[in-house]
Amino acid sequence: MKTIKLHHAPREETRLKEGVKTRAKEHLLAFPSRLQIFRQEMATAAQYSLALQPFSGSPLRTLLSRSPASAQLGFSLFHGKALPLVSATAARLHGGIGWSGNLLGRESRSAGVFAVGASPVPDAAPKERPLGLVQTVELVVMIALWYIFNIFFNIYNKQILKVYPFPMTISAFQFAFGSIVIFIMWSTNVNRRPKISTSLLATILPLAIVHTLGNLFTNMSLGKVAVSFTHTIKAMEPFFSVLFSALFLGELPTIWIISSLVPIVSGVALASLTEASFNWTGFWSAMASNVANQFRNVLSKKLMAEKEETLDNITLFSIITIMSFLLTVPVTLFVEGIKFTPSYLQSSGLSLREFYARCFLAGLCFHAYQQVSYMILARVSPVTHSVSNCVKRVVVIVSSVIFFKTPVSAINSLGTAVALAGVFLYSRVKRIKPKAE
Repeated sequence: MKTIKLHHAPREETRLKEGVKTRAKEHLLAFPSRLQIFRQEMATAAQYSLALQPFSGSPLRTLLSRSPASAQLGFSLFHGKALPLVSATAARLHGGIGWSGNLLGRESRSAGVFAVGASPVPDAAPKERPLGLVQTVELVVMIALWYIFNIFFNIYNKQILKVYPFPMTISAFQFAFGSIVIFIMWSTNVNRRPKISTSLLATILPLAIVHTLGNLFTNMSLGKVAVSFTHTIKAMEPFFSVLFSALFLGELPTIWIISSLVPIVSGVALASLTEASFNWTGFWSAMASNVANQFRNVLSKKLMAEKEETLDNITLFSIITIMSFLLTVPVTLFVEGIKFTPSYLQSSGLSLREFYARCFLAGLCFHAYQQVSYMILARVSPVTHSVSNCVKRVVVIVSSVIFFKTPVSAINSLGTAVALAGVFLYSRVKRIKPKAE
């Protein structure tokens, strides 16, 4: 039997090796352009802060499109053809947690798979996307509710504090009411109940403390001076925001921002000198509220940026509200005692039905206007929200003056107007960014 030799086998093997080398070379040549495209897409995705909602068991997704009308990111299923665009690092820097694979195919550290919606980064002050008719109507209704809830909160709160001078007890009740509403929303899945680690609670605790102090000092001021004067003093918030940002975050203000603070400070000073209901306790309580609230904002930005876990604004506000209630109760019982029983209220000559009804409405409006405020912030840029807040303060001051028939002189009105104009100017000049050196 003859042996047949296959002389063509070495040639086939050589041809196969050359084919493999050619394809490998093509992949290597195409890699820089693919990497450049990936980097450009990553830069686009990193311009947006991430509002996160987990969807359990869903497959990995990649960025497909972005709707200019709603500023929502569209996603397609991830089949291994491209890397996910939102990396964990970019997400942590811009307010969220995402998933990414690196070039070696290993997973980056993450908290799971998330559906991601986009909202503008506060520091970037981007142009807002145009809204459709339905979205515009919804936004107008939400802003109107924000103003209405705030107006009625201040009216009911002032009526209570005039006859019941225990601001700590009132603050504890408002936090208690908010905590009950939050638990109801969590139990009915209106808002998803978050999973919180002990380390994150330790980080949030200082924020809850200053949040508690801010609301307590506001109630103390409302109990001592007119509502309009308290809100005129609270127009000083931008001043403390700039001061604390420079001291603790190293964010030096521009000349435009410094210029906008001049009418704010001078307007508050003029209004204080001519205020008919002026009281030092009310004045310093409102100032302390400004300090606490702006320190909370700066502290939140500093501490939460150092944490790998991130929370959306509604969840963070909910946790802070519950912690504030737990912090307020023991201090209230120690300082003011039990002053809310029916027997005590009746001995003070108060109508139980009327008192409890006003407390309930004040607590409802207190929680509702803050919730709506965060909902609006999720739809508009921070600058637009700041302008709306400035208009809200004007509406609250005017409505309280009319309702309580507060005596206001022409010079006092001028001071208030100058201070509020400075706040409006401040919200506008924040759009101006310093030129890069």
